[in-house]
Amino acid sequence: MSAPHDFIAIGLGPFNLGLACLTDPIDGLDGLFLESKPDFDWHSGMLLEGSTLQTPFMSDLVTLADPTSPYSFLNYLKESGRLYSFYIRESFYPLRSEFNDYCRWAAARLSGAIRFGRQVTEVTYEEAQEVYAVHSVELATGERHTDRGRRLVLGTGTPPYIPDACRGLGGDFLHNSRYLHSRDALQSKDSITVVGSGQSAAEVYHDLLQDIDRFGYELTWVTRSPRFFPLEYTKLTLEMTSPEYVDYFHALPTRTRDRLVASQKNLYKGINSELIDEIFDLLYMKSRRGKTVPTRLMTNTALTEAAYEEGSRTYTLRLRQEEQGRDFELRTQGLVLATGYRHQVPAFLAPVTDRIVRDESGRFDVRRNYSIDVTGRGIYVQNAELHTHGFVAPDLGMAAYRNSSIIRELLGREYYPVEKAIAFQEFGVPAEQPRPGEAPARPLEVSPA
Repeated sequence: MSAPHDFIAIGLGPFNLGLACLTDPIDGLDGLFLESKPDFDWHSGMLLEGSTLQTPFMSDLVTLADPTSPYSFLNYLKESGRLYSFYIRESFYPLRSEFNDYCRWAAARLSGAIRFGRQVTEVTYEEAQEVYAVHSVELATGERHTDRGRRLVLGTGTPPYIPDACRGLGGDFLHNSRYLHSRDALQSKDSITVVGSGQSAAEVYHDLLQDIDRFGYELTWVTRSPRFFPLEYTKLTLEMTSPEYVDYFHALPTRTRDRLVASQKNLYKGINSELIDEIFDLLYMKSRRGKTVPTRLMTNTALTEAAYEEGSRTYTLRLRQEEQGRDFELRTQGLVLATGYRHQVPAFLAPVTDRIVRDESGRFDVRRNYSIDVTGRGIYVQNAELHTHGFVAPDLGMAAYRNSSIIRELLGREYYPVEKAIAFQEFGVPAEQPRPGEAPARPLEVSPA
């Protein structure tokens, strides 16, 4: 039996790929990365031409942990002969397809540590050796493997969320994650409805609106939100993607955290304000000279029920206008659910469920160091901590920070400096507060220049 790996990472999205890049130069830290897909693929169904990341290029796989890393986005541009073009373009925001190509480039350079096409089927714990046994099958051949690691890092991602009203629904409705793969068939229909309120819904609607004259379909956008919320991207708000805010959020009571997560969606699920303006401008242009554009935008409208008629290949959507409290129906041939993603506990963890700590709602009780196991140092998660660490969990800009923290846990020492304080603002009660009966601290005195 070969020696166990120091850690095994399961799933290879940008977060675990960043971990692979950052651990690659560390001598004495042996990691194995398992991914079921045949190669790196990041939301390929939404790589619309011209769509960009909502975070700057410095939120790549490595830069905010190690700006000198050979796995940086800028080094990718240099090696691909596009650095000067990116410079002249004068935009901090890479194309989404460009970011996917960058990740594929990085993954190809890490071929020794990554095993694509390996579906993890079960994880067990071997008490005698104090290691996790990760059982997997090679999808191309059916060959079975068992790899052992002292620790695990789970980066299995968040699968597409299908609302209750559409579960088990027939027909060819789709989640937006498959939009590009199904666009041709979708545009052959007489009517299309997009359901959702965030960036993906806006991108799909904008893309379909551009071709509405060419194909002649009716296009409807239904959103439960009271308006088309822009992504809040002011600088003091961005300071909430900071170690201090994660510290503050993690220390709050569970119910308070849940309430905040529900109220902060526009901080990470809002629509790029430029895209909102582009949609309006496109509607304006298409409506010139009194021309009627066959499209509707419905706010405050929730999807409550859905049915599919096989004969007419038509969906009947039961909708409710929330503020008016009135129900109505909408018939549509095409249906796109831009309803986001939600974390699910991987089935392969069932044999080690007794080693995982959970909160009163049965969710992972993720510690501040991103661990979820009973020892606090055996299993770590990537983007499964929205309820414990806040809206920064899916943020690309905080990925290098989280990976630096996990690497510190894996090594028992700090390899990449882990920032503790970057924000100008304070999120909680100041630490130096006088106790009852004590005199308040003297204000800070600033000497004149």
